[in-house]
Amino acid sequence: MERGLLLPPLSRATLPPLPVRLERLGDARPQVLAVLEGETDAIARQATFARLLWDVLPQLSWCGFYRRVGPCTLAVGPYQGSLGCLRIDFDRGVCGAAARTQRAQRVADVRQFPGHIACDDAARSELVLPVVTAGTLRAVLDLDSTFLDAFSEEEAALLTELVAACFHAPELVW
Repeated sequence: MERGLLLPPLSRATLPPLPVRLERLGDARPQVLAVLEGETDAIARQATFARLLWDVLPQLSWCGFYRRVGPCTLAVGPYQGSLGCLRIDFDRGVCGAAARTQRAQRVADVRQFPGHIACDDAARSELVLPVVTAGTLRAVLDLDSTFLDAFSEEEAALLTELVAACFHAPELVW
């Protein structure tokens, strides 16, 4: 399995039609869960999860985690794509908003988001999902795209469920 998942290949930096993206997420879910089964180290899971999502969603220009490292601070974790911001405070940007509110943030046009942090000037849209276990924010999953409105509500819902399935495991060591 050269690419990690058994999915039809798609060119990177493309925005396939929504039905194709939803089908890929549905087909990938059991494979992602199978790959992560039994792994108890959170960073190993994050690194593998980011790599697998990179294959699933070709519209991604950045895919990775910002880990909570202080009361109101995130630090870059495992990721795929261009250089990420090293630290993000909860009061800054889309990642900070997701961390602060512990709610998903789907931004169709990051230039319209007050306080957006441009770690990559080419990014145009963003989806950030909080990773919360036992009421504690552990990290956020940050997905960026160079396409406007690259993430649908349906994708956000499927990814939220997948994050919960992968990171709410009681045996996971944070």
